[in-house]
Amino acid sequence: MKTFQDKIRETEKNIEQLISSGIPEEKIISQMEIFDKGFSFISLVRPCTPGDGIDRIAENLFDTYLECYSQALNDHRILKFVPASGAATRMFKALLSVYNSNNPLTRESIATAAKENADYKLFFEFIESIDKFAFYDGLSSCLARKGYNMETLRKKGAFRKILGGVLEHWGLGYGEKPKGLIQFHNYDDHPRTAFEEHMAEAMAQSRSSEMPIPIHYTVSKVHEQAIKDHIASVKHRYRHNSQSFDISFSTQKKSTNTIAVDMRNRAFRSLDDELIFRPGGHGALLENLNDLGADIVFIKNIDNVVPDCHRGDTITWKALLCGYLIHLQNQVFQYLGFLEKGRKVSVDAMEKMVGFARETLHLTLPDDFNLMKASEKLSTLFSLFNRPIRVCGMVKNLGEPGGGPFWARDRKYGCSLQIVESSQVDDDDPIQAQILSSSTHFNPVDLVCGVRDYKGNPFNLNDYADYNSGFITMKSSQGKELKAMELPGLWNGSMAFWTTVFVEVPLSTFNPVKSVNDLLRPEHQNISG
Repeated sequence: MKTFQDKIRETEKNIEQLISSGIPEEKIISQMEIFDKGFSFISLVRPCTPGDGIDRIAENLFDTYLECYSQALNDHRILKFVPASGAATRMFKALLSVYNSNNPLTRESIATAAKENADYKLFFEFIESIDKFAFYDGLSSCLARKGYNMETLRKKGAFRKILGGVLEHWGLGYGEKPKGLIQFHNYDDHPRTAFEEHMAEAMAQSRSSEMPIPIHYTVSKVHEQAIKDHIASVKHRYRHNSQSFDISFSTQKKSTNTIAVDMRNRAFRSLDDELIFRPGGHGALLENLNDLGADIVFIKNIDNVVPDCHRGDTITWKALLCGYLIHLQNQVFQYLGFLEKGRKVSVDAMEKMVGFARETLHLTLPDDFNLMKASEKLSTLFSLFNRPIRVCGMVKNLGEPGGGPFWARDRKYGCSLQIVESSQVDDDDPIQAQILSSSTHFNPVDLVCGVRDYKGNPFNLNDYADYNSGFITMKSSQGKELKAMELPGLWNGSMAFWTTVFVEVPLSTFNPVKSVNDLLRPEHQNISG
């Protein structure tokens, strides 16, 4: 019987591919075994709620935490990490569907189809409000270069040509561009892309510091140069105290790709008999984050930005989350320094550390903790405290798709705070489905992470990921179905064994752009200055 190794090393070409992929062979074998047995579902205990896993920052502590944040700024401890490799395809999915259909695109036919078809409804709203988008002038210019006048096309109902200007390469090319290069917001001087809004946000977050917070963008290899050229052309607009931005880039490592398999879990082969490797999802970015060796990292999605006039709450609450993280770090580091020295611990000191672990950090101690010898208790506390820490903003759940905060069982600590996606839960289990649906809060991806230990050394973040979590999705290639694997999500399984603290933040700090028409929401309009 052939082993997994035999199955994927059947030709000399495949052996060469395995070597050039940069993926250790044992990792590929492990991936193929997972395809065979599948990932296990996470076991939810209950949703986190305020007072039970979700903290609220008391207003009388704002000044304390803001002072911690200011000190970290002055010490240049903070880095902004923005995953920005995603294309805008999903953002324009409905428009692409309408554009690629064979249906006539007259105003009457669109209005009729919009009554029953969600894509046409979105397109009808889009075309009726097209002059409110920041990219309207750019679109008009693209059409003009083709000899078309935007207003004439609108009056005649020549909507397919307008869509071509939005989606095709001869126009704006938004059907395939990275989301970060889409013009989100219009200002008096020029429209800003999502990349620019993150730069403006970093400048505002820097407050009175000598220079803006450094930014690291993760980008796709195919768009890397276009993104660098764009940022180089606009960053002069965001200088702060005559200092330039410190902006860096990285791409997903080839070694984090995963092998694809067919419906029988055999290595998928192209028509040229080559093995197919696919990107491992945003969980692969753990490697990028790990390589930075940073201290305090802000993590936020590329599309969750607002214009200057709506940014106040975002700036305030990011500073508060950071200050709260530092407050927690200071106490954790003090305890770790104390525990490392191996001093005798009084009953009072032990109770304080245990209380802090349980009540403030929401950590679960082993069931037999009270039966342990004193030395074992100290060793257990040291292990629990000596981990990366993340403080995660959570907003009230208003039905947005995505993950949420839960108490969940894990292999290492028994029960812990986790950000859980619906795909991680067995929805055939009525109890698990009920727990999932009863969540009151939502993960907006608003994280502040402490990734250095109490001695100032960077953690190896790979040591704190749960590689038994992940996703298997159905894809296709060359007309054939295949199974693809995504690594544990960056804020799901990749951070499963971190110390996690959830904090309720205002809904005003969460303004994602998942569909192009989200840019018509008030928080992305009414721009002045």
